[in-house]
Amino acid sequence: MTTHDSTSVAGDASASAAPASAASASAAPASAASADDRRAVTGKRRIAFAVYVADVGQLPGLQTLLRSLALTNPALCEDVVVLHPGLPDVSFDATHRLHPRIVPRPAAGGHDVFRLDGYDTVIALTPALVVLGRIDALLRLRTGVAAVPRTGPDGVPDPRHGIPDDGLMVIQHQDLDHAVPPAAARDVPESVLEPLDSRYDFRALRLRDDLAVPEGVVVLNFVGTRSPRTGPAHAARARFDLDDAAFRAAYLALPGAKHPDLLLHLALPFPDGSRPPIDLVRQLAEIHRGRGHHDLAVALLGEAVADRPDLPRCHETLGVCLMALSRYEEAETHLLLATASPDFAPRAYGQLARTAWLLGRTEDARGYALAGLESDPTDANCRAWYARTSAMVTAGATAPDTSPGEQLAHVALFAEGDENAGDKVLPEAVRSCFTADTGPDRWHQQHAHLLVDEAGLERLNARRAVIVGGGGLFLPDTAPNGNSGWQWNIPDDVLARITAPLAVLAVGYNVFDGQRYRRERFAASLQALVERSAFFGLRNHGSVARVRELLPASLREKVRYQPCPTTVARHLDPRLAQPAVREDTVLINCAYDRAGLRFGHDYGHFLAEMAAAIRAVSGAAEVRYAAHMPADERFVDDLRREHGLVLPVEPLYLLSNDAIRDLYRRTRLVIGMRGHAGMIPFGCDTPVISLVSHPKLAYFLADIDRPDWGVSVHERALGARLAERALAVLADHPAAVADVHDRQRALWSVTRDNLALLRELTGLPDPFGEQGPGTGPVVPAPRSAAGEDRAGPSLRPAPPTP
Repeated sequence: MTTHDSTSVAGDASASAAPASAASASAAPASAASADDRRAVTGKRRIAFAVYVADVGQLPGLQTLLRSLALTNPALCEDVVVLHPGLPDVSFDATHRLHPRIVPRPAAGGHDVFRLDGYDTVIALTPALVVLGRIDALLRLRTGVAAVPRTGPDGVPDPRHGIPDDGLMVIQHQDLDHAVPPAAARDVPESVLEPLDSRYDFRALRLRDDLAVPEGVVVLNFVGTRSPRTGPAHAARARFDLDDAAFRAAYLALPGAKHPDLLLHLALPFPDGSRPPIDLVRQLAEIHRGRGHHDLAVALLGEAVADRPDLPRCHETLGVCLMALSRYEEAETHLLLATASPDFAPRAYGQLARTAWLLGRTEDARGYALAGLESDPTDANCRAWYARTSAMVTAGATAPDTSPGEQLAHVALFAEGDENAGDKVLPEAVRSCFTADTGPDRWHQQHAHLLVDEAGLERLNARRAVIVGGGGLFLPDTAPNGNSGWQWNIPDDVLARITAPLAVLAVGYNVFDGQRYRRERFAASLQALVERSAFFGLRNHGSVARVRELLPASLREKVRYQPCPTTVARHLDPRLAQPAVREDTVLINCAYDRAGLRFGHDYGHFLAEMAAAIRAVSGAAEVRYAAHMPADERFVDDLRREHGLVLPVEPLYLLSNDAIRDLYRRTRLVIGMRGHAGMIPFGCDTPVISLVSHPKLAYFLADIDRPDWGVSVHERALGARLAERALAVLADHPAAVADVHDRQRALWSVTRDNLALLRELTGLPDPFGEQGPGTGPVVPAPRSAAGEDRAGPSLRPAPPTP
């Protein structure tokens, strides 16, 4: 049997699913075109429904099926691949109105459900089915081909008799030993059959006209039924025979969570002449906001709240979306309107504090934060803003001893308080590449999110050079702005007037697998940044490839590889070069930001597999939990509640940078999901295993030629594979540490050569003394898809734009 081994998830850093012909049943999913698709890197499981319609007469049944699926599972929306024998496109117009992700595909027959190569899990349905309940359990299936078995001579389901080819199947392509069964579904090898309970494919023929549908039936199958269509079973189906307007109204009236794709599709456009409920408008605006379509959110809310100061929640959302478009004055107006409500005042004041801080109005920001605390003394966001802005006022009263012309400007994310521990360590690591003194005397700190206005531009140009990095700054949604489309809040015209030498160092392209965002503004700003930069280095080859895709050919060669400085910390800090004294511990870290993009439908599976791995590893070392952020501690809570396991927690977000590095140096192994939960310990000589839920983790492992140090969070055998690898590291720890040292040397060689170029740019002496770079090539240039080495660009600063 052929299986797909997703153990080594790094693979080719620039790989993506290969396109297939649109005329083939094996074509790649259409949704890949509208979202960032890196399944080949993350191992993320792709799920689809598939329905074969033999002729136009079966299309009404398909439409009833889709309505039933949406009304019983309103938070579910996966691709629906409609296989057909060559029907004209116009045949599917009515079907497209019911679902946003219809993918018609010509096919030879129903058995082509086994050929949908763009998907890992396919739930095969027929037009004779209706869905009466939740199908979450089907989405969690991970093995074989599951279906309700055919009945034996005694009428009892018996897997030995195969499975029907006219009902529901859940197909895991990983378990198929051939692309297409020789004849039909019943020919699936018995070794991969997984019996389902009959409630997932209950035959209406088993019911007489006067018998009720048994309680608990999830999918009702009307295959073989004939007129007259009366009785409880047909009444259950008739509930879903609705026209478009009635279906939309029924879906919108459902309580609880709804899938964003489905909600947008069925709610918009609003019927002519109707005034939609204000709560619905706000929900739709929040969806647009979550996807970075802030202009669409503003268009919806702007019309809805016109002359309506009595809608504080909408004004708050509108204000946040206007902030994301860098329309700050308008944003402040709407956020102030939101403060009129005691229920929304603290949140609105927190956003007002952020707006004022972005604009450099520190005193106003502190005043807004204080007003928020007066309305709710327990509001954590306002308290954090009050502490931050108070510290800024105090720091601003003390000028550094060094003149601006002797300083370097550093543009980065500077974490404070309980924010991400990795973002606290990273800026210091970047600065240590240039100077031993990483404090304010030698460095002018410019938070990337602060708007670079004329005064800010003057401060940057007064410095010896401007260093942008590191971190995953090429990310659209942490703190969106309309000026650049990424994390540095700088308008193009201001960027063009930077006259100080500009270097981008170890920045990452941090878009999630499956994330949707608008690339136009980002791509234009990116081009301007590359043109202006004298050095442009990204922290992994995967980011190099992704950024080059967005640039014109003339600029692609300026993009070079520069590892994250945290990965070579032992070479930057002499204190870390000494042999570490290890404790008999293993540290685990997980990440929960954008959990839907990380885990998909597999979070329950991930948690169970991690519990199994922890139990196995606990016999060899104490397992503890390293939280980079307070939100990371959800893993500990869920693990205790669902599996009865309790892990001691190390709150890294409360520690100093030295204490964070010391903790990672003392442990024997780190199993981490955050990028810097792998890179920081690696740089401190500690072996790592990555839990890959984001492409950046796989990119790093590809760079060090150790893809086997990563396991996808979607891996079916995650627990067993993770335990096997962890125990192997613990069993021969000196060899694992030696391997880390060997990998570090390659990264340090690249870094030293790049730093030699950057010293030309900044005019600074070599902070590493006689350990200066060799006379080899400037930098191992990223390779093209064909594998040829590419020459690096000149470091000569770009001339100012007139």
